[in-house]
Amino acid sequence: MNDPRLLLRYLGLSVRSQLEYRASFLMLSAGYLLITVLEFLSVWVLFARFGNLEGWSLPQIALCYGLINIAFALGESAARGFDVFSAMIKAGDFDRLLLRPRSTALQVAGQELTLRRVGRLLQGTAILAWAAATLDLHWGLYQWLLLAGTLAGGSCLFYGLMVLQATVCFWTTEPLEFMNAFTNGGTFASQYPFTIYRDWFRRFFTFAVPLACVSYYPALALLGRPDPLGSPVFLHWLAPLVGVLFLGVCLQLWRWGVRHYRSTGS
Repeated sequence: MNDPRLLLRYLGLSVRSQLEYRASFLMLSAGYLLITVLEFLSVWVLFARFGNLEGWSLPQIALCYGLINIAFALGESAARGFDVFSAMIKAGDFDRLLLRPRSTALQVAGQELTLRRVGRLLQGTAILAWAAATLDLHWGLYQWLLLAGTLAGGSCLFYGLMVLQATVCFWTTEPLEFMNAFTNGGTFASQYPFTIYRDWFRRFFTFAVPLACVSYYPALALLGRPDPLGSPVFLHWLAPLVGVLFLGVCLQLWRWGVRHYRSTGS
């Protein structure tokens, strides 16, 4: 039980250090908020022109948009240490972490909690609230639990992708840019129903990188909408658990990468 407390202390120090420069924090947060507002405006323009997308209205798409963007903001802000892990490898600083009697994953995770991502978080929350109010969804206990599970599962999935990106650095030193196709690109793709994509694309983002499990399927359950692809209803309610399992697999790969680490040689 010492590890969670230590992680909270690490993150608390990160938060306090960022709040020392409050003007910078507010401007960066406002910048991220503006960027995400412009992103959603592009979605609004699309629906203003065509009305619907494969039978999905703008508020229904906004529900998917809110779910995936909140999850991405939470996962990305908490996993900043893994996102910049390549700099630690190149400087030889990771060797110091190996000498400490704590998990290396915990120490890297505690490097930084990126507060400026609050702009995306606030915008995603506002869009989700607007979509739920416009659609007049029924919010019972099960729906609230599904919403919480979806956000937690999505955050774990994006966290796992950051861990996987950092793990690759044990062999490549530099992070591989194609990983952005699964983080930023995956966030964009998950804003829309997966019925609009080709079969290979849907399978990849359902079974390999299971973004559909933390956006499309939970959205179907919240909307009470059947899946045109024929997936069973119980899958829509249990799908967010896949995000937690994905993080567990990525952490196991991280441990394997640590065992094969050969230092910088300096």
